[in-house]
Amino acid sequence: MGHSASRQKECPTWHPSPPPRPTTTRSKWVESNDGKPACVRDTGKGDDPGVLRFDFPGGAGDESLEQISWDEWFEKFDSQKLALLYQEKKASGEGSTFFKLVNR
Repeated sequence: MGHSASRQKECPTWHPSPPPRPTTTRSKWVESNDGKPACVRDTGKGDDPGVLRFDFPGGAGDESLEQISWDEWFEKFDSQKLALLYQEKKASGEGSTFFKLVNR
């Protein structure tokens, strides 16, 4: 009563996304994805641009974002001691525009 072959189920291979990469300098990743420095409208007061973001073509925040200069963006970025975490590629291999701004 031997078994001619083992009947083990094969688990699907799981490929995690590449981990986000941290940076505190102007990123070629943003520009290579046609991104522009931006802030969320109506979140700042006076010279403070408010909540920082990037505006990517076709992104979900087209109406809620206002483009600002790199100088304005980095002034807030540096004063808040932030770092940029970004993902270059999705697990599928296609480009990614996923990012997070975190404390250094």
